[in-house]
Amino acid sequence: MKLISICPSNTELLAYLGLIDQLVAVDDFSDWPASVTTLPRLGPDLSIDMDKLEMYEPDLVLASLSVPGMEKNIKELEKRKIPHIVLDPQSLDDIAENLLIVGQACGIEEQALRIKTEYLSFIADMKRRAATVETTPSLYWEWWPKPVFTPGRINWLTEISSIAGGLNEFRDVELASVQTDWEDVLKRNPDYILLAWVGVRADKVKTEVVLKRPGWKELAAVKDGRLAKMEEELYCRPSPRLLEGAFKLGNMIHPEIYTDLKLPDWITNA
Repeated sequence: MKLISICPSNTELLAYLGLIDQLVAVDDFSDWPASVTTLPRLGPDLSIDMDKLEMYEPDLVLASLSVPGMEKNIKELEKRKIPHIVLDPQSLDDIAENLLIVGQACGIEEQALRIKTEYLSFIADMKRRAATVETTPSLYWEWWPKPVFTPGRINWLTEISSIAGGLNEFRDVELASVQTDWEDVLKRNPDYILLAWVGVRADKVKTEVVLKRPGWKELAAVKDGRLAKMEEELYCRPSPRLLEGAFKLGNMIHPEIYTDLKLPDWITNA
């Protein structure tokens, strides 16, 4: 099959299913695995060049609603009658189902079912370990610094926090993404401050922006060295790579619990 992905999380999902060699083009932001960087680019995920996409005569396009604004891509695919499926993962279980949906559409249902089973088994193992931790630290995730955005309860990072033995500080807000302010975070006094700015590589995240905020240098998380830059690609994209992020987080906050945990082979070999 000739496949096209117009969203980084979809590209990563194809990689975990072993279908990366069937990709003929991707969006501008797909950057993993490294082999996709040589593929033709179709523009930013919110502004896909549909004329160029159509030129490749794909058998299937993987579209997504995981980022607001992608609806226009889907309308255009429908208008042009281009074969496509639309994914909209908002949770770890959604990603598990997406593995099977894409596998079925690409004729590898048995392989996809095996990967889905291993994916869910790894999550279950992390949950069992999380239930044994003696302390459950609160985690403030920062998606964007100004204005401040952080994930709320209806978000995969709340799940990632939980299976790694922590608690999302903003789990009390019934939203996927919460716009708040510096003073609110300061009052909450989280145990960890985790910076994962959407679309920004970890080495480009400026911690000084955070430390300039009034009172933030006095936070225990800052004083005790629990302010960390996290890889955006492991925490902000709804793909199976979130398990790599959960594994890293677990080893950061509870190394005594997660050190001997092994990532599934399909993750390490992708």
